[in-house]
Amino acid sequence: MPSTDHQGSSVPFASFRRPILSLRSDQVHSMEPNHDSDARDSELESFQKQVCSRFHDLSAVTADEFLSAAWIQKVLNAFLSCQEEFRVILCNNRAHLSKPPLDKLIAEFFEKSIKALDICNAIRDGIEKIRLWQKHLEIVLSALNSRQRTIGEGQFRRARKALMDLALVMLDEKETGSVFSQRNRSFGRHNTSKDHHHRQPGHSRSLSWSVSRSWSAAKQLQSISNNLVPPRGNEIAATSGLAVPTFTMNYLLMFVLWTLVAAIPCQDRGLQIHFTFPRQYSWGSPLLLLHDRIMDESKKRERRNSNGLLKEIYQMEKCIRQMTDLVDSIQFPLTEEQREEVEKGVNELGMVFDACKNGLNPLEREVREVFRKIMSCRTEGLELLSRGNTSG
Repeated sequence: MPSTDHQGSSVPFASFRRPILSLRSDQVHSMEPNHDSDARDSELESFQKQVCSRFHDLSAVTADEFLSAAWIQKVLNAFLSCQEEFRVILCNNRAHLSKPPLDKLIAEFFEKSIKALDICNAIRDGIEKIRLWQKHLEIVLSALNSRQRTIGEGQFRRARKALMDLALVMLDEKETGSVFSQRNRSFGRHNTSKDHHHRQPGHSRSLSWSVSRSWSAAKQLQSISNNLVPPRGNEIAATSGLAVPTFTMNYLLMFVLWTLVAAIPCQDRGLQIHFTFPRQYSWGSPLLLLHDRIMDESKKRERRNSNGLLKEIYQMEKCIRQMTDLVDSIQFPLTEEQREEVEKGVNELGMVFDACKNGLNPLEREVREVFRKIMSCRTEGLELLSRGNTSG
């Protein structure tokens, strides 16, 4: 269960700001002009407000939009916007970056960022799995397309086989999704070379796995969440307030990755990460609300054994069950009522197929962009740290 308890100071950053800065100017005789300090304070406050606003909007969406591919894309976009603002903050305050304890805090953030790249790769693998499921659905749609020809027993046998194969593949994914499973992980490897050569331009991913057999999404998330506690008052003072946005980005990184793992199939998924939502930050409330909504979704009876909480996966699983029951109940010759029922089922399956197809491509592009931006932010940040150490 999430907690709103926290370690460290419980006083908001805004209340630290003026007393700390006046104390520092009285005691240290800083050579930094006051207007620079004021500009930084304003910048840091603005960053906190923007984080709160973005994730409040994400937490307020309707049930129809929640956990859809389009919504996940918005979550990633919000993270990228926050990271870009954080990057600007680092650039504007480069003189402080190499000073302790900020140098250590930023280095830890970049270390966690490296771990995030593995999760991005695993999520892209998960999107590829969903595409493979779609291929089976495409066979069903093709077999039962009454607009092109009269549907006979042969078409129903073909559709039934595709549905059975898909059910086995999705069941196999649930079992091999655990890092402890010893079953053959052949799903996604069959005909890899052929699929690779027929891949659409600009899509360089093969169907091979990009994380090791022993890799665990749950353990990676746990590693990223380690030592994630709000900065204390003395740390905020010693870093001129910059410890606050650094902690905020660390927390956002963990939470956004957790949301991805909850939604998309990936190796050894696990949602039971202990979250401690800091009450002293305005963005803590919308993140807590998001966490509770996601956990509530995962506890629904029809979602407990799902490969992922993505809305499109739920719609796909629901449609597969309905089509399987329908195909199994059909007897020949078809009655007019059965024909209408089959046509209705095929239309619903077609809509689910299109929704999934249209949602996956932009979502994958956004995951790729997150990967790229994490890398570039880390590279630039480490360079700033290096310059500061050299000049010192």
